[in-house]
Amino acid sequence: MSKLEEHMEGIINIFHQYSARKGDYDTLSKGELKQLITRELANTIKNTRDKDAIDKIFEGLDTNRDDEVDFVEFISLLASVLRTAHENIHKE
Repeated sequence: MSKLEEHMEGIINIFHQYSARKGDYDTLSKGELKQLITRELANTIKNTRDKDAIDKIFEGLDTNRDDEVDFVEFISLLASVLRTAHENIHKE
């Protein structure tokens, strides 16, 4: 398995680790997303302890308004975080 494939599998495993808390591997509740962001992206996303900031992130991700974040919606968060990290690397 290539390095990129290992990292992709790791992302899927992290998503499942947090989504499995209620027995559903396919979606994250607002609380599960908050825990994932707080524990896994605390150095990348500012204000992870700010409830309003997490609420805004959740609302922005939940495009179908079902009060859950599915994997495809979650990937949009990662794409945004990766884009910002890439831009920051070029600034250094």
